[in-house]
Amino acid sequence: MDRAPQGPPEEDRARRNRDADWNDWPVADYLAENYRRLHPCDIGVIRHHAAVYRRFAPGGLSRTLELGAGPNLYPLMLAGAASRGVDALEPSGASVRYLRGQLAHGVDDSWRPFYDLCRSLDPALPEDCAEALRRVRVVRGTVDDLVPGTYDLASMNFVAESVTEDFGEFTALCDAFVRAVRPGGTLLAAFMERMPSYRIGAGPVWPACPVDETALRAVFAPRTTGLRIVGLAKDRTLPEYGDTGVLLLTAERPAA
Repeated sequence: MDRAPQGPPEEDRARRNRDADWNDWPVADYLAENYRRLHPCDIGVIRHHAAVYRRFAPGGLSRTLELGAGPNLYPLMLAGAASRGVDALEPSGASVRYLRGQLAHGVDDSWRPFYDLCRSLDPALPEDCAEALRRVRVVRGTVDDLVPGTYDLASMNFVAESVTEDFGEFTALCDAFVRAVRPGGTLLAAFMERMPSYRIGAGPVWPACPVDETALRAVFAPRTTGLRIVGLAKDRTLPEYGDTGVLLLTAERPAA
């Protein structure tokens, strides 16, 4: 009897988001490699994002989203003047525990230079970092839990390209990100440029989808208006993840 056709070998199949155990995300190693000190790429991202938040009066945004927040606190800090409420949506149990601990007990000292920079670029931020983060609500969930049109602004930093090897799934994640804001709402994102699947510390290899500016324009141009993409040079002070730099994106969801 003929055998049924076989799919591609497991090692040749593009891994999708569901194929990784995000609850086992190595928070301590990730922070040690990326956020225990202020790196040049962090300065570039914070400068870019702060300029966007300064467009809005203090409290001018009713509700904003940090999609796939992870254990990175500075995007949450940056929203602390313009936004009256920030939802940090995160699927990883390990990252949720870290975020909730930081909010409940005070941030690690290593985050203070990040907040000092945020506040120097946006003086409307509270003097106290804890006050800025008081607006944050940590929500354990995935992109599937998003209700379209909920937010005035959505932010996403090093997420969609870092959770799947499948470009179709990357596109779907970005589409949900766009639809999360109300018509006319603001989109703010950072992507690792051309980063292949990667390793944190000595742990497993995590799935990633290498994207460049052309790929981002192909995904976002049909879905947004006012699309702007700028690049940051590769940060040689970080571990070698195989990337070629960082791409920073701003856009709006079409009003009509």
